[in-house]
Amino acid sequence: MEKYKCVVCGYIYNPEEGEPADGIEPGIAFDDLPSDYICPVCGAGKDEFVKYE
Repeated sequence: MEKYKCVVCGYIYNPEEGEPADGIEPGIAFDDLPSDYICPVCGAGKDEFVKYE
């Protein structure tokens, strides 16, 4: 699974870790996150993320 980076603050969403504190279990791909997903650090929308290589 691919990681995605917030272009606003640099936070990296790692699907292998998820975000358990926010109810997102490990193993959930970025594309499978809800459309109203926001960055847990800065609050940017899902559309502000790009694939992280």
